[in-house]
Order: sequence, then C-alpha cells, then structure tokens
Amino acid sequence: MKIATIILSIIALGLIVFNVTKLNFDNLFQGESAVALITILTALCAIVLLQILRVSKRIDKLSKEKRNV
Repeated sequence: MKIATIILSIIALGLIVFNVTKLNFDNLFQGESAVALITILTALCAIVLLQILRVSKRIDKLSKEKRNV
C-alpha cells in the first residue's frame, strides 16, 4: 500500500508540473488555463487524500501493535 501511494503521489506531482506549463497567466480563467487550474487543484486534493491514507494506515498499525502487547 505504501508503494502504491508513493507512486500515485508522484503521478499527481507530474500532473501538477505538466499543467503549470499550460497556464496562461494573462487569462487564468479562460480556455486551457481554466482546465489546467482545475487539474492542478484535483491533483493537490489527491495528494492530500493519499497522505491522509498513509497516516491512517500508520495509526492503525500502531494501534494493533499496542493491542498485542
């Protein structure tokens, strides 16, 4: 699970970098720039969700270890 979240985070970062190159800073909310902004925001949300998943898995693992002791 850890490797999958890392790979998906790297893909999301790649999407962010790619879409930053598509931005037209003169007209941010028109045409391709609007699509690029939406994609950047979705990739950021995906990264946050993946980090929450990794932390929750770590907490679950620690709580199971405490139960066994």
